[in-house]
Amino acid sequence: MVLSAADKANIKAAWDKIGSHGADYGAEALERMFLGFPTTKTYFPHFDLSHGSAQVQGHGKKVAEALTTAVGHLDDLPGALSALSDLHAHKLRVDPVNFKLLSHCLLVTLANHHPSEFTPAVHASLDKFLAAVSTVLTSKYR
Repeated sequence: MVLSAADKANIKAAWDKIGSHGADYGAEALERMFLGFPTTKTYFPHFDLSHGSAQVQGHGKKVAEALTTAVGHLDDLPGALSALSDLHAHKLRVDPVNFKLLSHCLLVTLANHHPSEFTPAVHASLDKFLAAVSTVLTSKYR
């Protein structure tokens, strides 16, 4: 999936607006995913999945940090996310559909917190970006 120059500009601008809230938004998106798609909880049997738990907050921070890395390497997502791709494919064995579910929940979370900046063009660019990240994270499953 190719991100256009406009997509890259939209993604970077949106990520700049997120700023220091990334970890909170990551945790909120995870909570949204666990509530909306309860089967995703099976990958976190050792987590306290209650609202605001330290474990969900910690994993939300990891998600945000990985996405921040990806935003910084839009021209080389496979290289930037290689170790994370290995981890998910070989150790965690997360069902690839879960990346799409989390991406959806992230979009909803971002739209909720930044409604005026979440234009159709920004939505489309972020959707393409998250789909590209999901593709990279599942690329080593075969």
